[in-house]
Amino acid sequence: MLSLVSQQLIQLPVTMKALLTLGLLLISVSVQAKVYERCELARILKNNGMAGYAGISLASWVCLAHHESGYNTQATTHHPGRNSSHYGIFQINSRYGCNDGKIPGAVNACGISCSALLQDDITQAIQCVKTIVKDPQGTQEWPAWNRHCKHQNLFQYIQNCTV
Repeated sequence: MLSLVSQQLIQLPVTMKALLTLGLLLISVSVQAKVYERCELARILKNNGMAGYAGISLASWVCLAHHESGYNTQATTHHPGRNSSHYGIFQINSRYGCNDGKIPGAVNACGISCSALLQDDITQAIQCVKTIVKDPQGTQEWPAWNRHCKHQNLFQYIQNCTV
């Protein structure tokens, strides 16, 4: 089978091969997510004013991203029972934080599309988190916060990061 495909590719004109290669490259690029390294994320968060933001340590923010998405910008989780989804590195909820067009009457506290939270550049996600944490619920919006980050020694999340 593989040799048949190879023979057919060899017979294609050069322009067709180039277009096919470009198409495959674009598909592979579009589905790849940025998965940050721990210290890389810590530096970005610090540079965006998250160290101590709303009284929450930098290590706590890194802990949250670790447990919510594994530092993956394109992480998505659908919750059929709650009729909502979570998006991006901080897993922001579509019922409250962003709009994915699937929930009539969603709050959209951050005023953005949920797809904006899936970008490699996490600037919009950070701004959204700053909005959410000002809410009276604050960090309680994130289950991982309560299970893994709240009232824990989190030094290991920024250890050796030079932040």
